[in-house]
Order: sequence, then structure tokens, then C-alpha cells
Amino acid sequence: MTAQRLILASTSPYRRELLERLRIPFETVSPDCDETALSDETPADLVTRLARDKAASVANEEHDALVIGSDQVAALGDRILTKPGDHATAFEQLRASSGASVVFHTGLALIDSTSGREACVRVDYTVDFRELGDDEIDRYLVAEAPWDCAGSIRSEGYGIVLFRRMRGDDPTALIGLPLIRLRELLGDFGWPLP
Repeated sequence: MTAQRLILASTSPYRRELLERLRIPFETVSPDCDETALSDETPADLVTRLARDKAASVANEEHDALVIGSDQVAALGDRILTKPGDHATAFEQLRASSGASVVFHTGLALIDSTSGREACVRVDYTVDFRELGDDEIDRYLVAEAPWDCAGSIRSEGYGIVLFRRMRGDDPTALIGLPLIRLRELLGDFGWPLP
């Protein structure tokens, strides 16, 4: 028997909008999770752990629910590009990314709060940046103000002009919730899908 409710453990408007694409009813609940990276934790390990921790924090409080957790980290080599929070930090991140490849690691977890069954995966998406001039970076930042986006990238908007190439199996992973993989997991868990 499947859980009766589907819950997205997130306050992200981007993840909520993505999940709405599947046209299935769901609720959102804010997870209680410390997002600090552990010492020597790789970006890939960090997102996998955080996706699971977010889902678990909600699954522990909500009964008879299938809980989705997700987290994303942008990585320039071993350097984690956080949500910048302001223009200066975003400018520095984009200048560092100019002409380079950035990997967006997205962790995805599903926990059935009734049975305790769990699944956790990671979906990577790589973006190759063009060589960017300072004026071009400033124009983008003024147009998009991506202060709440990993690596200062809002790819679903004007940010697409900063790229030379994008590589990956699921373009929604770049925005923060890999819908192709999520749909597969929901099916594995017996969730009724249209």
C-alpha cells in the first residue's frame, strides 16, 4: 500500500514549480536541516546527504506520507559555488566560472514515512560557460538578480546566454529537481502517476 500524501520537503519556489509539472497533488513542508558541509565532504556527497536529511526531517514528523527531499550544489572543480546572496559575490562566482565548466550536483531522496523505505540518488548536469566580460556579467546580474541560485545561475531565464554548452540527462536537474529521475522513483514506490 502506498502512502496517502506526497510532500515536498522544501521552501524553494523553483522546486515547487518544477514538481507542479507532474500534475500530481502534493504539499510542501519546510525541512529542519543544517546545510553546513562536513569537513572533507565532496560536493557530490554533500547534496546526497542533504537531500536525504531534508526528506528525513519531514518524514519523521509527517505520517502516512511519501516525502521528497532535494538539494543542489554548483561545483567549480572542488570549490562549492553557493547561493551568492548579493551582487559582489555573484559577480566573483561568474568571473571565476568564465570559460570553465561547472557541475550542478542535485541530490534527490524519497522516504516513505510509513514503511521507512528510502531511495537516494544524485543527478549531475554540466554547464560550460563562455568567456564572459565584466560588463556582460553585470548586465546579467542586474537583469536576473540570482542571489538565491546556486552558482549565481538562473538558467531558465536570461542566464542561458552565459553558456556555451550544457550536458546532462535531465535539464530539470539544473533548476534543482530532476523530474525524470523523480518520476522513475515515484513509480518504483508505487505512487499513482498519470
